[in-house]
Amino acid sequence: MNLKNTTTHYNTLSILLHWFMLLLMIAVYASIELRVFFDKGTDTREAFKMWHFMLGLSVLFIVCIRLVVRFKSGPKPLIKPAPPNWQERTGKIMHLGLYVLMLAMPIAGWLILSFAGKPIPFFGLELPALVAKNSDLAKQIKEIHETAGVVGYYLIGLHAAAALFHHYIVRDNTFKRMLLSKDE
Repeated sequence: MNLKNTTTHYNTLSILLHWFMLLLMIAVYASIELRVFFDKGTDTREAFKMWHFMLGLSVLFIVCIRLVVRFKSGPKPLIKPAPPNWQERTGKIMHLGLYVLMLAMPIAGWLILSFAGKPIPFFGLELPALVAKNSDLAKQIKEIHETAGVVGYYLIGLHAAAALFHHYIVRDNTFKRMLLSKDE
């Protein structure tokens, strides 16, 4: 599989990782939001929380792969027609925010479980705690994690809205660059 971007499209692996990450993020958010429909302490609620932890850690793993692929892919495909400079800068800030979200949130979740002295499940494995138990820090990081999760909704929503704006209103190739191409 070629890891180099073309002038019109991202490479196939980058595209597949992008869309897989979207599905993974939907699953992470859904698992934590759906838990509230079940009483505290029930097996179903605990299962949703466990899936949230495991899927969240999967985000960390996949984003690391994405970053390696991104740095090995060469220049990004050009947007045609070229957007104004303010849109380029805004897009870079948005992508930076999304990458910070995809890296920091799983690490914060891992820290919360570690500080709480709880097991860190990962698809049949138990990952090691990153730090010693400290309930106060667990609560503080949990508050930050929850607030950042809300910010994540906005970042992801704005990212999707910008892609649709570029596709349907501006009619440039911003969105098309992230679709699989027949000529690869």
